[in-house]
Amino acid sequence: MSELTHTQGWAAIQADSRARLRSSLIATLVTSVAIGAAFIYAGAFDLRRYADAIPTILTLLGDSLPPDLSRWHKWGRPLLETLSMSVAGTVLGALAALPLGALAARNIVRSEWIGGPVRLLLNLLRSIPGLIWGVMFVAAVGFGPLPGILALGFHSTGMLGKFYAETLEHVEPGPGDALRSLGVSRLGVLRFSVLPQILPRLVDVTVYRWEHNLRAATTLGVVGAGGIGLEIITAFHLFEYREAAALIILLLILVTAINLVGGALRSRFLDQA
Repeated sequence: MSELTHTQGWAAIQADSRARLRSSLIATLVTSVAIGAAFIYAGAFDLRRYADAIPTILTLLGDSLPPDLSRWHKWGRPLLETLSMSVAGTVLGALAALPLGALAARNIVRSEWIGGPVRLLLNLLRSIPGLIWGVMFVAAVGFGPLPGILALGFHSTGMLGKFYAETLEHVEPGPGDALRSLGVSRLGVLRFSVLPQILPRLVDVTVYRWEHNLRAATTLGVVGAGGIGLEIITAFHLFEYREAAALIILLLILVTAINLVGGALRSRFLDQA
């Protein structure tokens, strides 16, 4: 009887393995077809479109060298505008995302009447591209860094709210339950159980978002939000490719500096975790 049960159990395991393998193969096939269709639709396999690509790129590079730094004294204000947009937009997004992320976390707010609409709001905020937000706020408040800050803030709220909610949902309840069983207050549980688990991750995604917003602030210059992006776009429109190259190098230096600062912040909070 035990041998028969063992045989049936082994047969069930094999059947389950075959079903899982078949499901994985079907999913892989469907994904591969979808990716291939996307490349075909975009014309990625049309070799004729690449015929003049390399000569054109080499021509642009030749026209951009050496970088023209003659107007460096004019770039201080646009550079500060771009940096201020990235910082203020990230802070605005983080401050709004933290309470919204807590409301969207299913383990904190169990009512779908509250959590559902909040998650829908976060989806809406991050679904609208930053450039569209920029166009809307330029029309609403005028040109300059302010519409850039608002555009980055709204889009960052949607992205950071999602990350914050997922971080809160993955909090391990065991340490908090143990502290509560010892009579520790809710504030103590938050301080000694929840914060050590979520703080490094919150800092990590917020700093990453700051790095992203610095690059996004550059593109907002296209719609009149000012900053160094407007200088780059103007240089390209005037065929001043050497000046554009110098501005891009300056932007690269700024992004690298922020990456170093972000890495230091991550290391500090991860070491404390």
